Amino acid sequence: MDKREYKIAVISGDGIGPEVIREGLKVIETVSEISGFNYSIKEYPYGSEHYLSTGELFPDSVLEEMKGFDAIYLGAIGDPRVEPGLVEHAIISSIRFKLDLYVNLRPIKAYADWLIPLKGKTAKDIDFIVVRENTEDLYTNIGGIFKKGTPDEVAVAQMIFTRKGVERAVRYAFELARSRNQGRKVTLVDKANAIRAMDIWTRIFAEVGEEYPDIEKDHAYVDACCMWMIKNPEDFDVIVVNNIFGDIITDLGSMLQGGMGVAASGNIHPGRISMFEPIHGSAPKYKGQNRANPLAAIAAASMMLDYLGEHKASQAIETAVGELLRGGEIKDLSASSGLKTSEIGDMVVKKLKENS
Repeated sequence: MDKREYKIAVISGDGIGPEVIREGLKVIETVSEISGFNYSIKEYPYGSEHYLSTGELFPDSVLEEMKGFDAIYLGAIGDPRVEPGLVEHAIISSIRFKLDLYVNLRPIKAYADWLIPLKGKTAKDIDFIVVRENTEDLYTNIGGIFKKGTPDEVAVAQMIFTRKGVERAVRYAFELARSRNQGRKVTLVDKANAIRAMDIWTRIFAEVGEEYPDIEKDHAYVDACCMWMIKNPEDFDVIVVNNIFGDIITDLGSMLQGGMGVAASGNIHPGRISMFEPIHGSAPKYKGQNRANPLAAIAAASMMLDYLGEHKASQAIETAVGELLRGGEIKDLSASSGLKTSEIGDMVVKKLKENS
C-alpha cells in the first residue's frame, strides 16, 4: 500500500511565529516517521516583515495556489510597525473568507491539574470544544464610519446571519458531539433575548436538533455562558456560537486550560483545505530570543493531523504533551520558564520516540 501523503502550506508569519512553527514542523517530521505517512511543505514568506520589505500583502494568486494543498499551518501575524489589522486582515481574513472556512474549532482541554486556575477543579473538568461560526456576523465588515473625526461622527457595523451559515455551523456541532461520544450534548450560546435577530440561531438549532435525538440540547445566553464556564466547566461538551461571541468565550476558555501557551485552533471547511494555528499573538518583544513556548503551535499541528485523518499521530502528540506537563518536565508555559523554544520541541520529540 502506498504511504499516505499530504501537502502542507506553511506561513510562519511574524514575531515568534517562525520559532514556534519550526518546533511544530519538527514534531510533524518525527510523528510522520513513527506513523508512516509522507508529507511535503511549501513555506510562504507573507507577513508584516515581508510587507515592510516589499509592500506586498497577500496576492490572490497565492491563495489560488493554496487550494491545491491539504492544509495551511500558520504561525502568527502582527507587528507594531504596521497599522493594526492591515496584514492580519489581508492574510487571515482572506484565507478564512475566500476559502470559506466556516468553522473555527477551539478545543478547551486541560492537560494537567496545575494548569487550572479555578479553585476545586481538575483537568478532568476542562474538556469541551467550541464550534464558532467563522465567516459571518460582525466580521463581514459591512458598515462604516460617517463624518469621521467630527462631533457628528457615526459608526455602523452590521451583525449578519444567514440560514445557510447558521445551519452548517449547528450541524457541524451536532456531528462533532456524536463523534466525540463524551457528554453527547450541544449547547447553543446566543443573546436572542436582547438581539432579536439571533432568533435565527434559536430556530435553526431546534430544527437541526430534531435530526439528532441521541444528542442532548442545551442553551445559554452569552453572559450566562461566561459565568457557567467559570462555575461549572465540566457541564459543557460542545458549544456552538456565533462569530463575535465565539471570539470572546474561546479566549476565556483558553485561560481555563492554562493560557494561550497551549491553546490551538482550526479554521475548517470539512473536506477541503483548512488552516490550523496557535491562538496566541506574534509577541514581537520575544522575537528571535528562542524563549516562546511552542506547545500551542504543536497542539495546532496535532489538530491538523487529526483533520487530515492521521488520528493516531494526532493522539500521539497530545499524549506526549500531556505527559510532559503532568510529569513536571514542563512546569511553566510562559517565556520566563527557563526552557528554550527549541528545547521544548526536542522534549516532545523525545517523548514521542519513547512512546512509540
